[in-house]
Amino acid sequence: MKTPWILTALLLSLAGQTMAQESSEKDGGFWYAQTSVYTKHYSPDPEHNNNQDLIGIERNQASGWVFGGATFRNSFSQRSNYGYVGKRFDSADYPVYLKLTGGLLQGYRGDYKDKIPLNHFGVAPVIIPSLGTHYGPVAAELVLLGANAAMVTTGVRF
Repeated sequence: MKTPWILTALLLSLAGQTMAQESSEKDGGFWYAQTSVYTKHYSPDPEHNNNQDLIGIERNQASGWVFGGATFRNSFSQRSNYGYVGKRFDSADYPVYLKLTGGLLQGYRGDYKDKIPLNHFGVAPVIIPSLGTHYGPVAAELVLLGANAAMVTTGVRF
């Protein structure tokens, strides 16, 4: 299987950024690896896939900036990829945060290419908000997928 050029570019960018930093302990940032555990479409359709098989990795800077990528099966079971940058807004009093990411989504093809707006050349810009919480290194997020679905992810910070 060919690795999409977007995901490859993102991974190279993340590798370069990681090499430029001294260490996670010194800059206060962390890595976050996550997977999907539950998805619910607001308007269920027999064609909809509610098992995304998401695997994602992101770098969270102490400043709140986030860089990451994920691969998953979209609502129509097509392998898709999302490369993004965003901002995390942590609560000063509680272990909760808001996160807003924006990036490029690749993978909606064929009969489903028009299911996401601005899907030109198989790639579409998207903005994804989420609400998260963490307990030590374990975290969970409620991710809002536009007007179509919500997904719960869980992962580990390291």
